[in-house]
Amino acid sequence: MREHYLFTSESVSEGHPDKVSDQISDAIVDLFLSKDPEARVACETLTTTQRVVLAGEIRCKGVFENGEWVAGALDEIEQVVRRTVKEIGYEQDGFHWKTLTLENHLHAQSAEIAQGVDAGVEGSNKDEGAGDQGIMFGFACDETPDLMPATLDYSHKILERLAADRKSGHASFLEPDSKSQVTLRYHNGKPVGCTAVVVSTQHAAGYDTGDKEAELKAYVKAVVADILPDGFVSGGTAWHINPTGAFEIGGPDGDAGLTGRKIIVDTYGGAAPHGGGAFSGKDPTKVDRSAAYITRYLAKNVVAAGLATRCTIQLAYAIGVSEPLSLYVDTHGTGNNDDAALEKAIQSIGKLGGLTPRSIRTHLGLNKPIYRKSAAYGHFGRAANGDHFPWERTDLVDDLKAALG
Repeated sequence: MREHYLFTSESVSEGHPDKVSDQISDAIVDLFLSKDPEARVACETLTTTQRVVLAGEIRCKGVFENGEWVAGALDEIEQVVRRTVKEIGYEQDGFHWKTLTLENHLHAQSAEIAQGVDAGVEGSNKDEGAGDQGIMFGFACDETPDLMPATLDYSHKILERLAADRKSGHASFLEPDSKSQVTLRYHNGKPVGCTAVVVSTQHAAGYDTGDKEAELKAYVKAVVADILPDGFVSGGTAWHINPTGAFEIGGPDGDAGLTGRKIIVDTYGGAAPHGGGAFSGKDPTKVDRSAAYITRYLAKNVVAAGLATRCTIQLAYAIGVSEPLSLYVDTHGTGNNDDAALEKAIQSIGKLGGLTPRSIRTHLGLNKPIYRKSAAYGHFGRAANGDHFPWERTDLVDDLKAALG
């Protein structure tokens, strides 16, 4: 690992068009799981000027049965879509929760996929199989109290503050669409200062010139200084606030949005590998989602236990097969134990019940309507709160220590 370097991560707000799509997709997942904990959902969302398009494959008792929509289900889906857009804050001529057009092209899940996922395949003891092949990564480091890369953690928190101030009226000149980017200087492998900040935020008319522009920029600088640790912002910090000028047209009206296009924002900001699969719109039988959550959970517990200061974990699956094909642990030379010993320790922890898709869902309690909240400001580094973000718990610390002797 390098000791002295600059590193950058970006985030996008809940009003970014891709994140609008993610949140709609996950609101659909939540709706279906609230009806049927064993629902199968793969919901993709397109957002553009005054239009939302849903597509994908589903199976859900009480919503879609025997290839037909249950009475009232289509109206309920429409209500969920419009409510999600309203809660984000879009009431603009180019994208308005009340007047947008909704197209619903969701249809039945493939029977060929269902037979493998539901019953497994020969050699898997008929346990639930993985919903797809793929590789999933989890990561944790000690750069922040959330055990997340600092560049991404601060980028998320800046935009969360902007959204909270917009909704409370404290910064009523803000509109929903925004992006942030934070560059930090690392010394001896630890973040010590901020060299550059980029914030582009949609705004009310007139906030790109004169006193109003100065007000917006002063507000953003104050937010950043409050979010970052004391001393990180200095006279050497470069500021780029709305560097292109006016940003009045934004959201799906300014740029089309699609589910799953912000996977690095969703995970670790480029500080760790990503297997390539998106999370939002997928029920937890899809290991793109559930295995990424369990690997974060395991990596976070390794770091929380003081067994390493950085930890990357990979799992791999084959569609229809329950057991993972591989488990890989890398503590990047920061661990107190051999990485192979950590792999064995993880596999020996009885209360995990293994790392099959069903075991993951059971241990983390993933068959619940908990996903809309994860679809903006990152799936990781969030506070575990009731049923939400269970993969952020650090309740495996003692088990890992005991397994390592």
